[in-house]
Amino acid sequence: MEFTFPAIGLIHSCFREKFGIPRQPGLAPLARGRLELLPPYNDPQALEGLDQASHIWVQFVFHGNRRLEWKPRVKAPRLGGNKTLGVFATRSPVRPAPIGLSVVKLESITRDGDRLFLELSGVDMLDGTPVLDIKPYVPYVDSVPQASNRFAEEPPAHIQVSFSQEAEAQLEARQQPQLRDLIVQILQQDPRPSYQTPEPERVYGMKLGEDNLRWRYRPLAEGGWRIEVVELEAC
Repeated sequence: MEFTFPAIGLIHSCFREKFGIPRQPGLAPLARGRLELLPPYNDPQALEGLDQASHIWVQFVFHGNRRLEWKPRVKAPRLGGNKTLGVFATRSPVRPAPIGLSVVKLESITRDGDRLFLELSGVDMLDGTPVLDIKPYVPYVDSVPQASNRFAEEPPAHIQVSFSQEAEAQLEARQQPQLRDLIVQILQQDPRPSYQTPEPERVYGMKLGEDNLRWRYRPLAEGGWRIEVVELEAC
C-alpha cells in the first residue's frame, strides 16, 4: 500500500549540510529556522489559533538521505556508530519511509507579502527540508513524565568548547551576540561520529548559516577531549 503526500512547506534553517545538525530537536535552543508555507497552504486561515501554542510538532521528509534501500537494522550513534539496532528502535533517517518528527518552539508567525512563515527555534532540520504537516504540541497528552527509554535514559554528556584568538576576533567582527552561544550549543553535542578517534591535526567543518565553521579536537590532561573552534569564515 502506498500513499502520496503534498509538501505543505519548506524549512529555511541555519544548517546547510547534514554534518553538525543536532541529533535531536531542542538540543541547540538558539538554532533558528523558518517554516515557509507553500501555496495553497499559505492561507492565514489555516493557522488561526496556532499562535496559542508555544511549541509545535513538525512532520518532515529526510530529503538529504541518499540511501534508497531500507535495512531492518541501522547504526545508532548511541552505540558508537559501529553497532546496529532495529530501525524502529531508533530515530535514524534511514527508514522505510524517510519521515522525521520534531517538536520545536514557535516563536512567531510572520508575513512578507503573500509569503507566510512560522519562526522556529530549537530546530534540527536541514535547510530546504520539505514539511508534510504541522500540529500543535499539547502538554497534557504529549508530555509523559513517567515515560522511559532504557536505551537513552540520559542525554549525552557535553564536550568542552573553546575558541582560538582568531575565532574570537572573527566572532567579535560579526556583531551577532548569540552566534557564539549557538556554536557552543551545537559543538558541545560533539558532531563527530563516536566510533571515530579524534586526530589533533584534523580540522572538522560545517556550514552554519553564511559561515564555514571549523574546529579541532584537543586532548585534556585528565583524559578525554575538548573542541577548539579555530575559524569562522564567511562562505
